[in-house]
Amino acid sequence: MDSPFYATPVSLDQISGFDDIIDVRTPLEFAVDHIPGAINAPVLGNEERVVIGTMYKQVGAFEATRVGAAMVAKNIAAHLDTLFADRPRNWRPLVYCWRGGKRSQSMVTWFNLIGWRARQLGGGYKTYRSRVLEELVTLPRQFHYIVLTGHTGSGKTRLLNALEKAGAQTLDLEALAAHRGSLLGALPGQPQPSQKAFDTALVHVLRRFDSARAVFVEAESRRIGSIALATELVNQMRDAACVNVDAPRDERVELLLQDYSHLFGQPDFFRGQLLRLTPLHGHQQIRQWLAMIDANQRRALFSELVDKHYDPAYARSSRSYFRRFDGARHFTFHPVVQDEVEQARALLAQLGEAGSSVSAQASLP
Repeated sequence: MDSPFYATPVSLDQISGFDDIIDVRTPLEFAVDHIPGAINAPVLGNEERVVIGTMYKQVGAFEATRVGAAMVAKNIAAHLDTLFADRPRNWRPLVYCWRGGKRSQSMVTWFNLIGWRARQLGGGYKTYRSRVLEELVTLPRQFHYIVLTGHTGSGKTRLLNALEKAGAQTLDLEALAAHRGSLLGALPGQPQPSQKAFDTALVHVLRRFDSARAVFVEAESRRIGSIALATELVNQMRDAACVNVDAPRDERVELLLQDYSHLFGQPDFFRGQLLRLTPLHGHQQIRQWLAMIDANQRRALFSELVDKHYDPAYARSSRSYFRRFDGARHFTFHPVVQDEVEQARALLAQLGEAGSSVSAQASLP
């Protein structure tokens, strides 16, 4: 007897032909990473999966499968009554689990018994993750980059955002990583994504880029907080042309006061971060900075951090990290007193052809 049409899994290259992508893994698995746009409809909850896994090891495969099947049937029924209650007769969902096993197969079987033309993703999330890792090597090589370098507080992130509004093609790695990149760069109330989720988001952005246009990106080290950048992207950025963003010192301090003022509302965290600088600056200097936190001396503290920590660190690192740093074009930016988009347009005009073509990028020093 021939197998039904839906018994044959589909490949990643076919996923665009479906109305919805359904991830039937647990909420915890889904939170770590998932295919962009997927809907989480777990056939086993977090605790249920632990229970079945334990039974499989301690009791046996048959009993674990029997109990697991009851849980799966109950959860699928709940999804049919709620999450999928309004789906039309001709709905075509693609379903996946960890590696294309029983969890997604169960959902696909029930969907097709109802009359929907559901299919299973061959290899599940594991196959998708392998594709992401492959593209983290191949995609960064397809583009030419213009790296925005400059001292901390010079407004590189604001300029990058303004460049996007002005029509340039930009890659905001700090937004993807939910971190500003520096020692004090953790965003209030916003945890960083998992490494896998960051990788997926990065690949998703790179896939949409036009290789005929340059990509503006802010200078970053190999890590942004807890996130590691793909080696090939780091290599491409290190070899890229640079635009060095200059801003007056008083405006840099003002920008830091705007972007990092929340740290004074988290004094224990702020103190802990500064204590990590003790090997670099010594106990006496760190005690002085901690006293400034206690005294709420915001401008004085950020001024000292600019002069004694950030600027010396920048002088040590940028020249050795970016191979074309010495030949960078300089651009004076006023991040707090002038219209940012107008300044971005001025930079694009200086670079020529809206500053976004590969030919313009190649002409930079």
